[in-house]
Amino acid sequence: MLARHALIAGAHGLVGSRLLGLLLAHDAWTMLVAPVRRALPVVHPKLSKPLVDFEQIDRFEPDIRIDDVFCCLGTTIAKAGSEAAFRRVDHDYVVSLARLASRIGAKHFVMVSALGASSGSRVFYNRVKGEAETAVLALGLPRTTILRPSLLAGDRAESRPAERAGLLFAKLVGPLMLGSLRRYRAVDAGDVAAAMLAATLAGTPVGTVESEHIVELARGLGSRA
Repeated sequence: MLARHALIAGAHGLVGSRLLGLLLAHDAWTMLVAPVRRALPVVHPKLSKPLVDFEQIDRFEPDIRIDDVFCCLGTTIAKAGSEAAFRRVDHDYVVSLARLASRIGAKHFVMVSALGASSGSRVFYNRVKGEAETAVLALGLPRTTILRPSLLAGDRAESRPAERAGLLFAKLVGPLMLGSLRRYRAVDAGDVAAAMLAATLAGTPVGTVESEHIVELARGLGSRA
């Protein structure tokens, strides 16, 4: 197998940190670039961690060829502080990263979106996610995969009381969510990361992966974070 190089944005996050671990452990990728806004406490011989300004991420110049770009960028309105600040991260930074992928000739762009993402949604969060998807797809990259997980489960560095309450409820009612309700079950962040890896390694195109299919794709890889 030809050695691959990857760029991952959002390596500090819930999904990104798990994906970074998978990529570092996988033989398919021999070099990784993880542009960050603050120091990343991970040391590995095949990892580069340049400090960058994400306001200008589309101008970033990796010092190696990049085959795959993984986008794990995302925040919440509460953490961002305003709708405008949330949009800057979950739309502007994501689209700028996709522009970077296009400019440097990456073969595959893989992004984490959200369940219910739609540019026509009346819900601000879902509308921003949908508009980001639409803008990324309009760039016409060789291959784009979009994952739309429901509520993400996993230990976070920061405290999110409302999200913890939601996860507790999701764990209680999850087994009751059958049929069309399966997509609303909480999804482990490790499964999302493994699904991103599996989608990249797949020999056939993988377009949009809805929440209820993420675990299936992840388990197909035979590995979890």
